[in-house]
Amino acid sequence: MDAFGTWNGCLHCAQLVKEIPVPYLIGFLVSTFAGLVLLGYTFIFLLAPVPRLPFPEEKTYQTISEDGAVTPSATLPCWYDRLQPGPRRNTLEDAELFMSVVVPAYNEEERLPGMLEEAVNYLERAYGTLTPQKSNSVNKQKPKQDGANNVHNRKSNPSDSHTPLKGWEVIIVSDGSTDRTIETALSFARDHQLSLHPKGHAGPWTPKSGKGVHIPPGTIRVVKLTQNRGKGGAVTHGMRHVRGKYVVFADADGASNFEDLGKLVQACQDAEDSELRGVAVGSRAHLVGSEAVVKRSKLRNFLMHAFHITIRLLTPPRTARIKDTQCGFKLFSRASLPYIIPHMHSEGWIFDVEMLMLAEFSNIPVAEVPVGWREVKGSKLNVVWDSLGMAWGLAMLRAAWGFGVYRRNV
Repeated sequence: MDAFGTWNGCLHCAQLVKEIPVPYLIGFLVSTFAGLVLLGYTFIFLLAPVPRLPFPEEKTYQTISEDGAVTPSATLPCWYDRLQPGPRRNTLEDAELFMSVVVPAYNEEERLPGMLEEAVNYLERAYGTLTPQKSNSVNKQKPKQDGANNVHNRKSNPSDSHTPLKGWEVIIVSDGSTDRTIETALSFARDHQLSLHPKGHAGPWTPKSGKGVHIPPGTIRVVKLTQNRGKGGAVTHGMRHVRGKYVVFADADGASNFEDLGKLVQACQDAEDSELRGVAVGSRAHLVGSEAVVKRSKLRNFLMHAFHITIRLLTPPRTARIKDTQCGFKLFSRASLPYIIPHMHSEGWIFDVEMLMLAEFSNIPVAEVPVGWREVKGSKLNVVWDSLGMAWGLAMLRAAWGFGVYRRNV
């Protein structure tokens, strides 16, 4: 009897709907849809992350002077603050050196020295004073030299001929650290500046400490964020203040092999468009079946695969095709920065995906490059909670860009 009554009720409702004039019915459906869209937009608008503005003291840095003293806080150069309305590449100031390295660091006093040792050893040999000086005329005759000396004859840029072929900097962004991360970084810089043959530190790729490399004064700069912003916030902050023609961010644990930086530079240069915009991302996809990954817990591997599926479902086509979006070793040409950094919102673990999405929105070529990678103890990633947070962050990120809550002012 109840089922029969329900059926009669449904027939009665259908009859009432038929009696409604078609224009009224269409208006009701349209208004209902519009109301749901407005409700969804409001929901996303209220929950979408909004990056905080940097405090004045966070736009300063300290380094080590020639006599070994810690310098007073000095104002960071900031290409971001000096961008002018109009075509981005015409307002972006020229690079002062070849390579900038941004290292986000939160309580990394233990792992940072080994990473820095491997980084400065490569940087000084590849782009520093240990690099043989080559003239521009020689480089133009040999366009396929290593990354630092590769000049593209097929591309033209009025300022490119003045771009330095040498020079590097490391910007360590202490993300509200409560340990001795800042002191450790400055101590490392002092030891490697004052001594011609400094003692080296063991790292993930150089387990035996050997002789360190002497570095020029001021090449390591330390920035202190007074409040923790998250890895994405620290990276974005550091990249606003770089001086290099190319910019790479690298994790403080040194898990990625810094010797592969040259591969990223070469891949980026090969992919660059006519405006010299390009991105090269380090990838661990080739290691999926390796011992390092197989030894992980089943839960961690399950969450990793689930996250990759979510990436493919929620990101634009070209970003979805990137096999490893989360490797902490990504290189950007200077010309690509104004199309990405000013529009960043995510300050957590998912920021890599937003960078790649922004590159896709601006049609910036992205190359994926296999790099060496090793598991390093001391990770601050909580596998379960951070995986759930990344999934939520990705969904919110995609919805905010899809609904127009986030917009690019270009």
